Amino acid sequence: MSRILVAIRSNPERWADLFRNELPDHEIVTAVPEDGRPTPVAVVGVPPPGLLARLVDLRLVLSINAGVEHLLASGEVPADVPIVRMVDPGLVDGMVEWVAARVLAWHRNLSAYAIAQAEGRWEPRPEKLARERTAAVLGAGALGGPVARMLAGFGFRTRAWSRSPRGIEGVTGFAGRDALAQAVDGADILVNLLPSTAETVDIIDAGLLALMAPGGLVVNGGRGAAIVEADLLAALDSGQLDAAALDVFRGEPLSPGHPFWTHPRVWVTPHVAAITHPHTSVAIMADSLRRFEAGEPVDHVVDRAQGY
Repeated sequence: MSRILVAIRSNPERWADLFRNELPDHEIVTAVPEDGRPTPVAVVGVPPPGLLARLVDLRLVLSINAGVEHLLASGEVPADVPIVRMVDPGLVDGMVEWVAARVLAWHRNLSAYAIAQAEGRWEPRPEKLARERTAAVLGAGALGGPVARMLAGFGFRTRAWSRSPRGIEGVTGFAGRDALAQAVDGADILVNLLPSTAETVDIIDAGLLALMAPGGLVVNGGRGAAIVEADLLAALDSGQLDAAALDVFRGEPLSPGHPFWTHPRVWVTPHVAAITHPHTSVAIMADSLRRFEAGEPVDHVVDRAQGY
């Protein structure tokens, strides 16, 4: 019987019970065993330092998150141990819904009208159709692809930028760092869904924001480190940007004194854009484990050179 450690901070016993139902022939534990026997599989979110290093004969790490930069940075997962990142239909649907809500609330002035209502002002604003606006999505993979398709479905002139070429029906694709400026140039809406890697840190800076059409929207559901915060605030204050919808931050939880809390055109959500749904994600991870144990190819194994 193979042993699986479920090291998830929020309600680990619930996760463990779901794994027991999916994998009844495996031993499921929620604490690092001290008996010296192998624990070849770990299911983790953001494990505390030292936890993975204590496991005997670790052979596979299953992440409940799409982002795995913390696992790579810790150095606790040996280079020959595969890390499988989460790609769950529920997580994808959640991100599509969150981006749609943020974009449409801005596009149709719903957020502005909510403020006007609170202040008792009847204040119609200029309205546009989706086909009159351009949206640029940074990232065209498991999350960016569906988001770009959704925006195109609403009628936005949609572009998607990625490290390597991706074909998305109804979306204009751009690939490679040299094409980034072209992808963003004149965009009314900029959506970031890039993973956190050395190449994506600070990718959204003053220079990139200046390429957008004046009075646009930035939506960040990827990673907080992608945005130079001072440059974003300066663009908002100058009017180059009208608003920013942010779900991820360099430090989480967002510190109480951070200017994002009180800026009138920054909309903060607490890293909830695309949460992992236990029932669907456990089934996916169990399937990955079965494939791994059978010596079959496993989907979504992290490429450590790329960082995702």
